[in-house]
Amino acid sequence: MIKIAELISGPEIAKDIKAEVAEEVSEIVRLKGVRPGLTVILVGDDPASKVYVRNKQLGCEQVGFKSEAIRMDENVSTEDLLKKIDHLNYDINVHGILVQLPLPPQVDKNRVLESIFPEKDVDGFHPMSMGKLVAQQDCLVPATPSGIIEMLKRKDIKIQGKEAVIVGRSVIVGRPMALLLINESATVTVCHTKTRDMGAHTRNAEILIVSAGRPNLIGGDMVSEGTVVIDVGINRISKDQADPEILKWRKDDFETKGATLIGDVNFLEVEPKASYITPVPGGVGPMTIAMLLKNTLKATKMQLGLKL
Repeated sequence: MIKIAELISGPEIAKDIKAEVAEEVSEIVRLKGVRPGLTVILVGDDPASKVYVRNKQLGCEQVGFKSEAIRMDENVSTEDLLKKIDHLNYDINVHGILVQLPLPPQVDKNRVLESIFPEKDVDGFHPMSMGKLVAQQDCLVPATPSGIIEMLKRKDIKIQGKEAVIVGRSVIVGRPMALLLINESATVTVCHTKTRDMGAHTRNAEILIVSAGRPNLIGGDMVSEGTVVIDVGINRISKDQADPEILKWRKDDFETKGATLIGDVNFLEVEPKASYITPVPGGVGPMTIAMLLKNTLKATKMQLGLKL
């Protein structure tokens, strides 16, 4: 009998989180007459960014938030963007501010992200938020890594004392992920592009989180039996880029869309060895939106002086 890993469904867990957020929103509206508000700033016309912003607005509608998308010209200056953020910082009807990345090259990303008041920084990228995460103080935490912790806990996967290996060291996922796992008492290893013999590390993992942006980076020979595998990667593969295995596996996608989405983990090789695994799509992605909504709720409660 072939062992099949249990799939961790992002949409199912995200649906539960949204329902919990919506319930709290109703209570805040009843008690305080205030509806949580999230404002997203989108600079330029990047198609992927427009999709992300649309999904965030849809999530806001689902839980009863007020949402606003401010679109700014591709050629906007850093100063003009800072003025817009300053206005939102002092707007009592805006509880969360998010600047959609990437930003065009003429904009100073660090100055922009640092200008958002930490209590409204629902992305959790402000240096003060990161510093509080290091110090194990309560703060707004980046949505993707906090969503992964939520997935593990809701599947009753023990983190304490486990060997956790992260592939990727970005500020958005890898670094905050390491801090969250350390705060949960895991033993953490972070691998990256300069790591020698990555497989020697990943084979030790009891929990493996991969966020490298490279399709099929982790093969079956790099994972041990029973590992919990969380694949954060989203890579678009066209028909001409796909090998015969992927062509067969995702035949319907290639026929209807001409392309498919795969992760950083070779699912066909790794899934038979894993105890739990997140699919791509349908894994971590929906959790990011759900946790962003949860962050906006938390920011609202902080600003209204409500119990967290």
